[in-house]
Amino acid sequence: MGIGIPYSNQYSVGLNPNIQLNNYGRRVYFGPQGYGDSFQNNSVTLLFDENMIKGMIAQNPQIKNILAQNNIPLALNMKELYELREKHCKQTMETAVEIAKNLPPALRQQVNMANLKDAAILHDFGKVLIPAQILNKPASLTEQEAKIMNLHSELGFQLLQTILPNGEVLRLIRNHHNNDNLDVNQQILNLADKYSALTEQRVYKPALTPKQALTVLFGEVKRGEVDKYVFNALVQSVKQQEYSQIVNKY
Repeated sequence: MGIGIPYSNQYSVGLNPNIQLNNYGRRVYFGPQGYGDSFQNNSVTLLFDENMIKGMIAQNPQIKNILAQNNIPLALNMKELYELREKHCKQTMETAVEIAKNLPPALRQQVNMANLKDAAILHDFGKVLIPAQILNKPASLTEQEAKIMNLHSELGFQLLQTILPNGEVLRLIRNHHNNDNLDVNQQILNLADKYSALTEQRVYKPALTPKQALTVLFGEVKRGEVDKYVFNALVQSVKQQEYSQIVNKY
């Protein structure tokens, strides 16, 4: 998908003010007149840029309103955001893709793989505005801290709607912790996010084994919070991964 940055809202990239992103086919032009070499890049990972995020905040007053209402200082946690992109978000995307591949054909036809992958990479984007002491707290969060943490879905939506033209990706990001009335794409993203979080080590918990994580998630299936077909697709993808690891040993 193209990110579609409006021409009137260009942002400099890196240290060179003459390198700019614009809406001309998502090309990056070298030089102030737009002449010279260019390359095509549609990856949403380009959005993980401090200057670009500052531009998103400047364009949407609602972001500062949300922060002020919850006594959250305006500060960008770029280190945490980069780590999320390279670890949890990447793992969530890979898990989501494997779930989709293992769905029954009728459900698999309803999956928009491009939207799913973009939403998976961006689903925790809003955590760039969550204070580091909450993100990295090595203990249970207080009620107020949990409230602030839960704002990351809405903050991610508010940030990205200033620059992403794809409403479906934005919807997936905004609702990735919502278990109500979900379509298959949302179900896949939400389950992949949970599985990835359970199997990752965090400052406040050890990593669960795949079997332990699936046991936890099966409880959500029994409570009707996770679709059984999507869960079964996750189980199949985990089995395939374990088999591949065994084969690769020989």
